[in-house]
Amino acid sequence: MNPIRKKRLIIVLMIAFGAAGGIGLMLFALSENLNLFFTPSQIANGEAPIGKRIRVGGLVLENSVKRVKTGLVVEFVITDTVQQVVVNYEGILPDLFREGQGIVANGRLNEQGIVVADEVLAKHDENYMPREAMEAIKKAGYKEKLNE
Repeated sequence: MNPIRKKRLIIVLMIAFGAAGGIGLMLFALSENLNLFFTPSQIANGEAPIGKRIRVGGLVLENSVKRVKTGLVVEFVITDTVQQVVVNYEGILPDLFREGQGIVANGRLNEQGIVVADEVLAKHDENYMPREAMEAIKKAGYKEKLNE
């Protein structure tokens, strides 16, 4: 093979392998940042992965918010009116967080079936319900709390 062609072939192969490696690293980084949404029913049925980052949404169950006397640890239950899941959160809750309110919690599911949240979201509207949570509650047949 001609030395110039050999040199060009090596350069083209190095560029191709470099691009493939870069794309592979980018896809790996993006897959680690996926937050899949699950309802309490899906978590209770075992559909949510343990230890992976997830989003869970629903209504905060009445009389379920428990605060630890020291620190900012809060435990509450969210429901889609069919199943319930316990959420542990350490931090300051949004101002509009209250019982009966629709919320979304971002965190990880542990082996006990408890969502350890690192973020709790509630929108600045008293009638707010996350779209995914509203759809799950409608599928469950519960329409009393929803403004339709």
